[in-house]
Amino acid sequence: MDNQRNVIDMSPFLNDSRHPSIREVEAYWQALRAGRLVPRRSEVDPRGIERSLEYAFIAERIAPGLARLRIAGSHLSDLMGMEVRGMPLSAFFTPDARTLCGDVLEQVFDGPATAELILSAERGIGKPAIDARMILLPMKSDLGDVSRALGCFSTQGAIGRSPRRFNITGHSLRDLTVGVGAERRADSPAAPLNPPELQHGMAESPAPFTQDRQPLRSERPHLRLIRSDD
Repeated sequence: MDNQRNVIDMSPFLNDSRHPSIREVEAYWQALRAGRLVPRRSEVDPRGIERSLEYAFIAERIAPGLARLRIAGSHLSDLMGMEVRGMPLSAFFTPDARTLCGDVLEQVFDGPATAELILSAERGIGKPAIDARMILLPMKSDLGDVSRALGCFSTQGAIGRSPRRFNITGHSLRDLTVGVGAERRADSPAAPLNPPELQHGMAESPAPFTQDRQPLRSERPHLRLIRSDD
């Protein structure tokens, strides 16, 4: 059956006992990818990563080296002590780490490439040590450009006093174009793992409605009430 091409063995990805959410999100992205260069943002269904939703996020590239959070799980808001949707991803990093964060983001989108970051939190009064991992997995937008990333930000340790910001102590990148060959040129769409109609868990907020102009007095209404006394 064609649908079997989206089924992969997730067990190798779930062996990380400290950060299983990282491996679950990566496995889901690989399944969506289905041999293509990258999957599409519209294929993401929250049911595929329901155990890791609080750690997951979707970032949008807004400028070279910059990405903002379009969707973010509750754990990311807990780390910052506030709602983080709309904030730049760099807000989670110390000033010294932001240059490297920007370089990694550029490679994720331009490669495209996958990235995994090893992080450690700044320490201080009320701010205990935190071991953390972040993964960034590129995706195409509805326009077809690689400008979205599915991510996961997993931490181990008490959050303490927020906001918490992190240094990058190690990172790895995997160039997705290596060995792709004909599949990269074709890059044909594949059916998502789950039906697309249930998007509420990772759905982005709709744009607010604004009325461009007030109706002119000279304009006649489309409907008229006609009374009859017969």
